[in-house]
Parts: sequence; structure tokens; C-alpha cells
Amino acid sequence: MQKASKTPVKRYGFRHDLRRSLRRNWALYLLVIPGLLYFILFLYWPMYGVIIAFKDFSPNKGILGSPWATYRGTVDIFKHFKNFFTSIHFYRTLRNTVQISLYTLAVGFPIPLILAILMNELQNQRFKQIVQTVTYLPHFISTIVLCGMLWIFMRSDTGLFNILRGKLGLPSISFLNDGRYFKSIYVWSGVWQNAGWGTIIYMATLSSLDTQMYEAAMIDGASRLQTVWYITLPCLLPTAIMLLILDCGSFMSVGFEKVFALQTDLTLEASDVISTLVYRKGILETSYSFSSAVGLFNSLINCFLLVTVNFISRKAANISLF
Repeated sequence: MQKASKTPVKRYGFRHDLRRSLRRNWALYLLVIPGLLYFILFLYWPMYGVIIAFKDFSPNKGILGSPWATYRGTVDIFKHFKNFFTSIHFYRTLRNTVQISLYTLAVGFPIPLILAILMNELQNQRFKQIVQTVTYLPHFISTIVLCGMLWIFMRSDTGLFNILRGKLGLPSISFLNDGRYFKSIYVWSGVWQNAGWGTIIYMATLSSLDTQMYEAAMIDGASRLQTVWYITLPCLLPTAIMLLILDCGSFMSVGFEKVFALQTDLTLEASDVISTLVYRKGILETSYSFSSAVGLFNSLINCFLLVTVNFISRKAANISLF
């Protein structure tokens, strides 16, 4: 009995597969081009400019024409990093950046998750829509407008908060001129502005859940709290971990605009962060190489945290970005 001959399977190369995919999905690739150009022109192409952190940059000579950083006549490309690490600003800016970031992560991360769970438990759909709209609206207020509102509400004489304190017989406080309150004002105003918007991804995840799981839990006698603990939270956990990894990737990126708009000379000790130091040194004092070194140091920390948290999440929960 003769065996059937096996015809070899013809394998095509990567180029052939790419050409075939381009012919079949050319319209989809066309839609990708604007976004691809945006990332190339505004995110990847400017990255070559980070080399000025290792040079004594002069605008007249340009990036490539500027000499490498020197110290006492010898080339020292890490001179500007060393100047930052030994400067009087290093400890203060790093401390404030880490404190504000930890405060924001500890408060701002769980609140959207809790708010999404609470909204998911609402039975009245009309009331649920009203709550969603009210919590979403602050997100559309610009950062500068929000800071202006804070300055108006927290004035030491005619501010709303001090008027209420006066009604209670309490002395007025100049909130925005006292460094003790700066971090709390920064964090909690951000929570008010972004908590509702942060629930969108969680609500989208909850909308895809099979309602039969809740029905089965009710038949088994589970309470509302038990359904939240054993059904809702486990389903939201992968999404929450992914968002936590992304938040850790921007851990050191404290928003410059808001800090700068709320900052005063009296609160500088508590509000000076790395982004405001980069602004002062780079724009006001024209120390371009020093400010680039500080910004690069900040970005490297963010990158390290992103990779580390992603690795821990992949090992502990088998959930990761890459």
C-alpha cells in the first residue's frame, strides 16, 4: 500500500505577508498614517535633542555643533547631572515630586474605582445618568480656570471657605499662601476634576459583564456586598492593574501648569517640583543643558518604574502591558 505523498507547504516571507495585508486593508492603514506622523514628528524625532544634556549647549552653535560638557578642561558628559545631584534644589524638588505623586496615587487611583462600583449599583437609571454627567463635567474645566476658581474660593478675606469658617467662628486661613495646605489642595482638586472621567473605563468594563452571574449569585442568596466583592471587583481587577501600571509610568510627571499656577514664593518650599525647576532653569535662566539633564533624569525614573511595576504585575498576577 503506497503512502500518500505529502506536498510541502509553501511558506511566504514577511514582505509577502506585508504586501498582501496592505492590499487588503489599505483603508485601515491610511487611517493610521496621521497618528503615526504625529508620534514621529512630535515624540520620536525631538528625542535626538536629549543629547544637549551631555553637552555645553549654545543656541548659536546648535545641538550638533555644541561641544561636549567639560569640567576643568576634561570632557565630562555627566557634568550637568552631577550639578543637579549636588545642587540645593535636588532634595527639595525630588521630595516634593515624590510626595505629591504618592499622595495623588494613593487618593486619586482608588476613588474612580469606588465611584464606578457605586454607580454600577444604582438601580434608578435616570439618577445614574445624572450622577455620571455631574461627575464628568469637571473634567472639561481647563487647568488654569480651575486654579482661578481655587484662588477665588480660598482667599483669606472674601473666599468662600473662609466665609464658611467665619460663620463657624473659626479664624481665616490663607490656604494658597501656606505650604502646609498646598499638596492637599493640589491632590483633592485633581480628584474632584478627574474622578468622574476616570470611571469611564471601569464603567465600560462593567457594561460587558454577563448579568447572569449576578442573577445566579442572587439565587444562591448572595447579598449586594457579596456580589460586589466576589463578582464586580474580580472583573475590574485586570483593568485596575493595567491603569495602575500606566499611572506608575508617569509617577514623576507632576503637572507643571497646575503647580505653577498655584505656586507662590511663600509655598515654594512645599510646591517646587522637578517640572518647575526645569522651567526656571531652562526658560528663565537659559541653562538649557542643565534643564535637559534634569528632565532626562525624571524621564528615566518614570521608565524604570514602568518596567519594574509591569514586571512585578506579570509575575504576581500574570497581567502586564508587555
